[in-house]
Amino acid sequence: MEFVRLISTAEIAKHNKPDDCWIVVEDEVWDVAEFQAEHPGGTALILQYAGCDATKAYARYHSPGLIRSTLSLSCFIGNLDRSTISPTWAQEPHGNASSDNSNPTQARPDNEKPPLHSIINSYDFEQVAASTASKKTYAFYSTAATDCWTRDMNESMYKRIWFRPRILRDVAHIDTSTNILGHRVNVPLFICPTGLAKMIHPEAEMALGRAAKSQGIIEILSTVASHPIEDIVAQTPDHPFFLQLYVNRDRSKTEQLLAKANKLGLKAIFLTVDAAGRGKRESDERLVVDEIVVNPVTGERANTDKKGGGLTRMMGSYIDQSLVWKDIAWIRSLTDMPIVLKGITTAADAKLAMQHRVDGILLLNHGGRNLDYSPPSILLLLEMHKQCPEIFDQMEVYVDGGIRRGGDIVKVLCLGATAVGIGRSFLYALNYGTEGAELLVEILKDEMESVMKLLGIKDLSECHPGLVNTADVDHLVPLTDEHPYAKWRPKPRL
Repeated sequence: MEFVRLISTAEIAKHNKPDDCWIVVEDEVWDVAEFQAEHPGGTALILQYAGCDATKAYARYHSPGLIRSTLSLSCFIGNLDRSTISPTWAQEPHGNASSDNSNPTQARPDNEKPPLHSIINSYDFEQVAASTASKKTYAFYSTAATDCWTRDMNESMYKRIWFRPRILRDVAHIDTSTNILGHRVNVPLFICPTGLAKMIHPEAEMALGRAAKSQGIIEILSTVASHPIEDIVAQTPDHPFFLQLYVNRDRSKTEQLLAKANKLGLKAIFLTVDAAGRGKRESDERLVVDEIVVNPVTGERANTDKKGGGLTRMMGSYIDQSLVWKDIAWIRSLTDMPIVLKGITTAADAKLAMQHRVDGILLLNHGGRNLDYSPPSILLLLEMHKQCPEIFDQMEVYVDGGIRRGGDIVKVLCLGATAVGIGRSFLYALNYGTEGAELLVEILKDEMESVMKLLGIKDLSECHPGLVNTADVDHLVPLTDEHPYAKWRPKPRL
């Protein structure tokens, strides 16, 4: 049997400098000195726990296995010798707001939430999250960029599209199933990747993955998932998963991630193309200083400064802002998986996507969280029809943003989309764990079936534009790439 060295607390405490840094996680001692350089968001939190036990802070956002899959075995020093633990050692490092037993980022216990059976629509999940999740968690999930106008218009635009139902049709049996990239799903819906899912439920993507399998839909796993993607996939064998990809500034990291995705048998890559910068999310930035949260991606501590206390500003610093169209060929050289561009917001870029022969596009504006006053997602779908209708014959088109009802899903399908993605509502439903996410899918499916019967269609192949009236929003959709003022150019500055 292999010998594992026991390390005393006195020995661990000596390694508390940037160039000589050990931390303890779940009684395992790790050398993280070199790993700090790979932390795109900085090293503040790691250094705060240098020479100390970081288990409590780590466990709020990560599964125990994540550190083992991230660090090489050479970084493992040994196990904590628990016989050397003193009262001083057991204390949280000075200045950490989590030094009490409370967790300001976690939702309240189940017995303080309304019973799950009382939830009857997606809005109910949000209302419960607003009142039972921590202020920091709800602010991060619900906020959007600057005036939140795009976020709000994403939803309100659906209310301006009317149905045109047909009568006396045989709708005794309704089928909501379809195919997404060749994979059969019970509902034309996938769970969109989101950051910091563990803030509202400790099982995070693990719980969502189980719900996806039980309901027959697909979860897109985030590059920055709270749990190792291999653990998420392993718990639901033979069920398809997609991977959302942020390209890392260190391209070798992206190559390693894609190699892992290939080995795990993931089925598609959703390449995020709309995150060259980060929006100013003011509700997030107004967070108070005494609620300290740690970035689970980088380990950076989100403190309040003159610009506010937001999580947004410390997320995504690792994303490669030099990503361009030619890099699609590089990604394609690393995987045989279908590639979908996540974040198309103009027909002009959709045409370029066709030229680069990707397998699909996801029309969305990042939930209004990046560039406020970007077009609402459903208007982007109409823009495809006006400026490049041929795209619907060349690739699958998906829509994400503002979808709250089964009727919204039907409207999108009538206008040519293959399926829809939902992000925020699944985070709110995750407040109840796997069962909450399962119920959300059931609610949306039931609403879809009701709408389909009343529209006079029995399956999704019968969806067509004639079943909706878009006249109230058609004038908001540009007919060409050119602006009426395109011939005007500003005078050169002297």
